[in-house]
Amino acid sequence: MHIKEFQEMMRHLYFHRDSERGVEKTFEWLVEEVAELGEALKIGERKALENEFADVIAWLASLANITNVDLEKAALDKYDDKCPKCKHSPCQCPF
Repeated sequence: MHIKEFQEMMRHLYFHRDSERGVEKTFEWLVEEVAELGEALKIGERKALENEFADVIAWLASLANITNVDLEKAALDKYDDKCPKCKHSPCQCPF
């Protein structure tokens, strides 16, 4: 499945509810899910990690849907198989 297909699946499942919730509240849900991912990273349990990564990408796709952003296009436009800062692959930016 491509990012675009996943985003469309999220649109089909949740767009009505997400658009009613609005950008600000949907963003708050995304932030909450990122925090939960942070907790799962500390614990390190595989299934919890998978669930939280899935939740983060789902809420990110939902937010993109209600702001009319094509995630796949945006990601490929910015990263295009190279680092957007140093323009190398792999990245050669200094830490």
